Amino acid sequence: MNKKTCVILAGPTAVGKTAAAIEIARHFNTEIISADSRQCFKEMNIGVAKPSPEELKQVHHYFISTHSIHDTVNAAVFEQYALHAIDKIFQQQDIAVVTGGTGLYIKAFCAGLDDMPPLSPEIRTVIQDQYQQHGLAWLQQQVKEQDPLYYTTGEIQNPQRLMRALEVIQATGQSIRTFQQQKKVTRPFNIIKLGLELPKPELHARINTRVDIMMKQGLLEEVETLLPYKELNALQTVGYSELYEYLEGKISQQQAIDQIKTNTRHYAKRQMTWFKKDGEMEWLSPEAIGEMVNRVDQVTRKSN
Repeated sequence: MNKKTCVILAGPTAVGKTAAAIEIARHFNTEIISADSRQCFKEMNIGVAKPSPEELKQVHHYFISTHSIHDTVNAAVFEQYALHAIDKIFQQQDIAVVTGGTGLYIKAFCAGLDDMPPLSPEIRTVIQDQYQQHGLAWLQQQVKEQDPLYYTTGEIQNPQRLMRALEVIQATGQSIRTFQQQKKVTRPFNIIKLGLELPKPELHARINTRVDIMMKQGLLEEVETLLPYKELNALQTVGYSELYEYLEGKISQQQAIDQIKTNTRHYAKRQMTWFKKDGEMEWLSPEAIGEMVNRVDQVTRKSN
């Protein structure tokens, strides 16, 4: 049986996933599905390191500029979108490429999502209002008191995840962890997971350089145009939140830039922590295109 093959290229921000994915996709004459939770928004460009127009011309990408910041986009939405997209690719090709740094999206695509209980919009609104008033430290304390299991095992720097944990415990009386039973579905295609990594000093230098380039490209002006929508979930993200603080006169522009670099480095560390937990991930340098191609060839030969 000739099984189709999906190549996952994962890793932290600024490691070089876009360039590597384009090389792999061009080698196999196929297309790319982006697994990035922010590049799908058409209003956000510079701050989310979207592939350039030239790169998008080289290889067709799915899930780039497909949604509005006003749309609800989450892992479940991505899962359905990506499965539909890969079906289209597999009608023409035996290999597809999925690349991005949003670990939950990649997990949803590869193994499905856990069934979560229906939640109350009223509870969500109250929690969101209180978070706006009292900030992250308050949110962390509430989760620590109400759902200590999530607090000790979850992502406590991410306000969206913390609010979700609070919603579940208040609506059901049970920890969100009780609904996250790692239910795994099996996809009808091979999955090869390749993780891209660099030595920490090199990755940090790339992050710092990228932020400086984004500022030169007009990130501040992009953020200014989105200022009226800053409360939207899509815009609660590194590179935008810090510049809102500057535009509101709370910090200097240089402080905002420094914070973007620091917060991006922290985000990259969290991404690596997530991906390193995946025992199926094979780790390579982003420049090791030949090794990536050979690995894909090995798997596809076994399937034929």
